[in-house]
Amino acid sequence: MLSRQLAAVAGLALVMGATTATTAAAAPDPKPTTGVGECAFVEICVGAGVGSSGGSDDDKAAAPGKGSSKPSVPGPCTVTKMDPQPPAGSTVWEGHSPGEGAIYTRICPLAAAAAGITGLMGPPQTFWAAAPPAAVVDPAQLAQQALDKMTLLGPDIQITPKPGGKGVVGMPVWMWTTESAETYGPNSASASAGGITVTATAKVKRIVWDMGDGTTVTCTTAGTPYKAEFGKKDSPDCGTRYSDPSSTEPGGRYHVTATSTWQVDWQVDWQVNGGGESGQLAATRNNAVDINIAEVQVLN
Repeated sequence: MLSRQLAAVAGLALVMGATTATTAAAAPDPKPTTGVGECAFVEICVGAGVGSSGGSDDDKAAAPGKGSSKPSVPGPCTVTKMDPQPPAGSTVWEGHSPGEGAIYTRICPLAAAAAGITGLMGPPQTFWAAAPPAAVVDPAQLAQQALDKMTLLGPDIQITPKPGGKGVVGMPVWMWTTESAETYGPNSASASAGGITVTATAKVKRIVWDMGDGTTVTCTTAGTPYKAEFGKKDSPDCGTRYSDPSSTEPGGRYHVTATSTWQVDWQVDWQVNGGGESGQLAATRNNAVDINIAEVQVLN
């Protein structure tokens, strides 16, 4: 595998050398099928990076080379306007005519650090754009835009005893949430700019239940719905027991708040051979209910 990758690097060096030599000569005919041609100017440099929008350290993307299973993040991509432009009728115009926008070429490094190789570049990618790409397009910002398009809600709280009912001190309390794209995931959306499309997928990583009595319960699943046949059994994955009644609380009820931490994984859709850019964002949402917990009175 390493020998094949080294051979690829060597081949790439020959191609890059040939391209450099051609640039100094007369402009070659464009090759719209590959996007290779003399580029008159650099429109955009995309800085690779890992984005985050809050959350604890473990909600953020693991740094390359520190136990992460993700490929290391490569260096910057470059996007250039093809000069000369492809001839009219070329498929890269995507049905447009010359003069209606322009054709650009993007070249990005591949993540090959696992094999000890750096500087490996992916194949040129061509795209049509109505206007020159923006001065800076950060994939992490596109990931945030994709996240903003999603409807992510707090947990759809299901709990026994039910709100409006009455539980008993020392009896099992089961907590769970209805699983849907909005309340638990997965939930996906995309955002595009400058010929780049980023797709983000969100899923709840954990739910922290503040039980209203000063205790919290962290659940890494959606929880198990309670059934009458379970009787006095404890929940197998998301439950607790109260040791005091709620009579001393405002309204005589415990205010239970469930907070979801959403892990949002994003990647650039044009990544090639396992390379390209990816990262993580985090988001939190919450919901709350009030429940009544009574103390059993023993009569002598």
